[in-house]
Amino acid sequence: MQNKPKTGVLLVNLGTPDQPTSHAVKKFLSQFLHDQRVVDMSRWLWCPLLHGIILPVRAPKVAKLYQQVWMEQGSPLLVYSKRQADALAKVLDCPVELGMTYGNPSLLSGIERLIQAGVDEVVILPLYPQYSATTTAAAVDGIGKALGCLTLVPALRTIDAYYQHPLYIKALAESVRSSWDKHGQSDYLLCSYHGIPKRYADNGDVYPQHCVATTELLAQELGLDESQIGMSYQSRFGREEWLQPYTDKTLHQLAKDGVTSLDIITPAFAVDCLETLEEISEECREEFLHAGGHSFNYIPCLNDDELHIEMMAALVQR
Repeated sequence: MQNKPKTGVLLVNLGTPDQPTSHAVKKFLSQFLHDQRVVDMSRWLWCPLLHGIILPVRAPKVAKLYQQVWMEQGSPLLVYSKRQADALAKVLDCPVELGMTYGNPSLLSGIERLIQAGVDEVVILPLYPQYSATTTAAAVDGIGKALGCLTLVPALRTIDAYYQHPLYIKALAESVRSSWDKHGQSDYLLCSYHGIPKRYADNGDVYPQHCVATTELLAQELGLDESQIGMSYQSRFGREEWLQPYTDKTLHQLAKDGVTSLDIITPAFAVDCLETLEEISEECREEFLHAGGHSFNYIPCLNDDELHIEMMAALVQR
């Protein structure tokens, strides 16, 4: 009788610099921004611009921002992702490894550790609730490249999106309710999602539809109407039009409309990272208060919350 395949899980996130230094940030951003899934400009135009202007200017600035959020154990994204992997391994009682699309630990190293643990079937779980070619598809591309380095390739199953999963929505809702219990409910709940160029959506990327659906499902779960909850997109880069409404402009409009207290959550991020801890929690706080708001409350990502891990386990077992 043939033995049942031993299954392992590879959690995939975008990645992070190894250190909060200009050199490490430049190395990480170079790998990230070279991916045509992320920036689809012609290479002969993009590469000179990237290496001649963008990286030399942005790397030192971004390094200073990383220094503000860096934890004793390392980058927040890596620290929380490791905690997720450890917690999920305990729940599933199977090997769980971590791999980053860019940077370390690499996707190849994660798969190799699973193979060394005796795994012959791998469930790939990209930590992106909403599908986008810039994230989920880029992770799948990276997996394909990693497999090209292996002689023995394990069986693979990939989870591409989970924005509609009841446990994901429940976990988001419980994180909001927990914040309300601690700080009180604000006038308005803003769901801020990482943006992508509008052109990508026009060309077929379903990401904005997934973000809209996430917001609607969360509103239903919390019993909020359109006057109490909304959504926006953050982290735009360059002069090209990105998905709208933009988070920074939305904050100004909300304050102008008389919203004095604001809760903000980032449902597209599975763990806290530079974009949530610095851009949202710090920069957006200053924007809203400067625009006339009185109270700003950032609701942390789900990270290794028990319901979040329960949801991951359900995805893998399904």
